[in-house]
Amino acid sequence: MEPVCERIDVAVYEVPTDSPESDGTYAWGSTTVVLVEIRAGGVTGIGYTYADTSTAALIRDKLAQVVEGRSAFAVSGAWVAMCEAVRNLGSAGIASMAISAVDIALWDLKSRLLGLPLATLLGRVRDGIPVYGSGGFTSYSNKQLRDQLTGWVEAGIPCVKMKIGREPDKDVARVRAAREAIGPKVELFVDANGAYDRKQAMAMSHALADLDVCWFEEPVSSDDLPGLRLLRDRAPAKMEIAAGEYGYDAFYFRRMLEAEAVDVLQADATRCRGVTGFLQAAALSDAFSIPLSAHTAPAIHRQVACATLRTRNIEYFHDHVRIERMFFDGADPPRNGVLCVDLSRPGLGLELKRADAEAYRVE
Repeated sequence: MEPVCERIDVAVYEVPTDSPESDGTYAWGSTTVVLVEIRAGGVTGIGYTYADTSTAALIRDKLAQVVEGRSAFAVSGAWVAMCEAVRNLGSAGIASMAISAVDIALWDLKSRLLGLPLATLLGRVRDGIPVYGSGGFTSYSNKQLRDQLTGWVEAGIPCVKMKIGREPDKDVARVRAAREAIGPKVELFVDANGAYDRKQAMAMSHALADLDVCWFEEPVSSDDLPGLRLLRDRAPAKMEIAAGEYGYDAFYFRRMLEAEAVDVLQADATRCRGVTGFLQAAALSDAFSIPLSAHTAPAIHRQVACATLRTRNIEYFHDHVRIERMFFDGADPPRNGVLCVDLSRPGLGLELKRADAEAYRVE
């Protein structure tokens, strides 16, 4: 008889940043983690998302009753039921992030019950996936920027990303300082978080080409598909346009790909309805012959990225790396710029450091 999902528990944690952080369009001083635990057959699966506390209420009040009592092996059926349950609430945003946390926990649970790493259960393509160091916040001084980027390079990570767009007149100088710090051989990415209009973004793409920037993320709003397409067509040939981190479902990714708006599609399993949703994004990227990049949450994406053909890299995001190391055993650092799957650990390969996390619990 198949094990049944017996109980869903939800906890919320708020972790202050280690210094003020901002990007081109937003500033923050803490990160909220919504963590889900699901029990079945004497085993517990964990999943989480980086979202608002209201996400936890939605899981407790709406999704738990949909999942409890279902077979722990029937993850796709639970996923469909959750999507149906939020129809009248609006299926994007908080609803999709709530589904994400539960879906990730269900996949972790199923893998643990079978005694397999999630990547193996999904069909492992590779044993490791490259990362790029990500941070370089607009709130950083040039010294903080240089120290962070060179720290990743010294740790063996050959690609780094920084934020731009808050003060456009200072962006070229900041990027030049970054290039001088990391040297000519390290790949340099920039992320505007949609801060520019089309003309600004076009001018910036050509200005940054002289500094050998090879990745321009969200040069305009990710909702401006014609603007992204314009940048993709007219930016320097060696500069890839990336977007997709705010995709909450497969329809979003399909529209972006049909518009030929990006050179690299981004997807985030903590937003796009979990592992199930990420696999859908991966199938679309394969169908359109476009590489896929996993947005942040490296401890989750390590497994699913190693089981998807076109996933190129994982964003090794400063805030999430810091939190995942604090909260979980098994959130290992990359080796020579590659995050590997630990084949000795089932599921996501993570164990909650309950006592350490408790200090940040707010609900």
